[in-house]
Amino acid sequence: MPELHQVIVRPLVTEKSSAAFQANKTYTFKCHPEATKPQIKAAIETLFKVTVTDVRTLVMRAKRRTYGRYAGTRGPWKKAIVSLKEGDAIQVFEG
Repeated sequence: MPELHQVIVRPLVTEKSSAAFQANKTYTFKCHPEATKPQIKAAIETLFKVTVTDVRTLVMRAKRRTYGRYAGTRGPWKKAIVSLKEGDAIQVFEG
């Protein structure tokens, strides 16, 4: 089980996540693969001092990559989509 500071790996700021933020006020994070929804909720609330109302998770599948004649795979990873209480915001996504 990951510790609290290892649950959230990094925020995902992509075109699709930015559009979701504009439309629904949802935030997207890359998480530890073994993190559970309650752990993700607790980590977001303590790290960013906000109130989380909903956490949705999905595991992104591994992708095959080739580097010249060498073939390998990128491992699977977990994505968390987080909704906050009305009025709360995370500054990473705002600017």
